Amino acid sequence: MTEQPPPHVPPGFGPPPPQYAPAVPEAPDFLAVDKHNSVVVDASGVGFDMYDIVVDFPWAEIRSVHYRASPDGKALMVAVVHVDGRVYEAIVKAKPRERLRGWFAQLAWVLGYYRPAG
Repeated sequence: MTEQPPPHVPPGFGPPPPQYAPAVPEAPDFLAVDKHNSVVVDASGVGFDMYDIVVDFPWAEIRSVHYRASPDGKALMVAVVHVDGRVYEAIVKAKPRERLRGWFAQLAWVLGYYRPAG
């Protein structure tokens, strides 16, 4: 069998040039940080850093994630309920206080992205 050249592809057909290729959306993430603590929510799961103790929860190990303002309204409280029923909590102070509203909006959106059913 003889090898034949590939068929000619007319202009305008085939994959788009790189500058016109659809952009792959970046996965959203959430980060709340204070002087001693942080909460991270991203594609890998939820992470707490509390006074240099780091705990990571992959999505497969998370039953649910809950959050609320502290009783004095100065901090974000995030709780992870593990699949085995244990609850882990982190608290991040919001300075200035207005930052807490922004964290709520962003955290709700990011959690909805990764856990749309709860």
